[in-house]
Amino acid sequence: MSSEDPAAVAGLEIMPNPHPRSRAERLALMENPGFGRVHSDHMVVIPYHKGDGWGRGELRAYAPLPMDPASLVFHYAQAIFEGFKAYHQPDGGVSCFRPSANARRFVDSARRMAIPPLPEDRFVAVSDLLIQQDREWVPTTRGHSLYMRPLIIATQTVLGVRPSDEYLFLLLALPSGNYFAGGVKPVAVWVSEEYVRAAPGGTGAAKCAGNYAASLLAQQDAEQQGCQQVVWLDAIHRCYVEEIGGMNLFFVMQDGDKVTLVTPELTGTLLPGITRASLLELGRELGFAVEERKVSLDEWRTAAASGRMTEAFACGTAAVITPIGQVRSRSGGWQMGDGTSGPVSLRLRDALLDIQHGVAPDTHGWMHRLP
Repeated sequence: MSSEDPAAVAGLEIMPNPHPRSRAERLALMENPGFGRVHSDHMVVIPYHKGDGWGRGELRAYAPLPMDPASLVFHYAQAIFEGFKAYHQPDGGVSCFRPSANARRFVDSARRMAIPPLPEDRFVAVSDLLIQQDREWVPTTRGHSLYMRPLIIATQTVLGVRPSDEYLFLLLALPSGNYFAGGVKPVAVWVSEEYVRAAPGGTGAAKCAGNYAASLLAQQDAEQQGCQQVVWLDAIHRCYVEEIGGMNLFFVMQDGDKVTLVTPELTGTLLPGITRASLLELGRELGFAVEERKVSLDEWRTAAASGRMTEAFACGTAAVITPIGQVRSRSGGWQMGDGTSGPVSLRLRDALLDIQHGVAPDTHGWMHRLP
């Protein structure tokens, strides 16, 4: 192979699935894929061994992994992941939204969890190959996408609290629709006053599996209160709003004709969301003022009651933008505006989707076009 061969650049052996699903099976699965329920025909597997580094990998049929029960990931949770999307374009091509930004964050998460990082260029190269291999799994419906899930897990089979000497990088592709089953509708959120998501010096800025496992009990509390998501407060003062579930938060402030987008500042305990960063840029372009600062729960409550805060929404790769209609807590609750999706959040969502689906100019260079 030449050095320009895509598989050589990605360091992969291509092993096509001998039994891919039929066109009829694929179309039936993609008609209503939900989120994270349907996988494509292939995956990527790359091994790491201490002293040798990241080795040659395989693009092969999607299948279960043989795992030793003593693998370190099962005991000490050395595991990180990412998520980004590939979108169908009007000319029939496929483009990914900001995969290089996900590659950089993947490196940051790896370093925080004492995992050897996969080089950023290889992250993008192997993603391109998997998407090309399973190109027919990219949905054509607006708002739908091929969701890419890269992850690294520790696989050394020895019990001891230390970094593993062996890892696997995995990459999955999942055709997906709306993250929430009800589509783009306002959600009710529950303020967790008992649990915290992350503390200073912890792993809040890393996309590691343990952060999500620790959130599940609070999520159960939210569901028992008739809410779809948890609102996390800071670990020190227990009064500043940080995130909602695994997503970033935005608030819309209105003073006369002036609209200001406010989002909690990055303190090391929040995940630096790529959708968050993109919306800050889009907000400026649309003529909104933007602020990154601390927002207390009391400010949220009083600003919403006064009408100065007109909207609140969550954002992330999976959900894009999800409006918040109701806020509930043990000390009482309140409604955002009239409880429906607000015009600013919907305008931002449409502007972002227009870029992702190729119907608006990509002036930022966010879309990575596949060959």
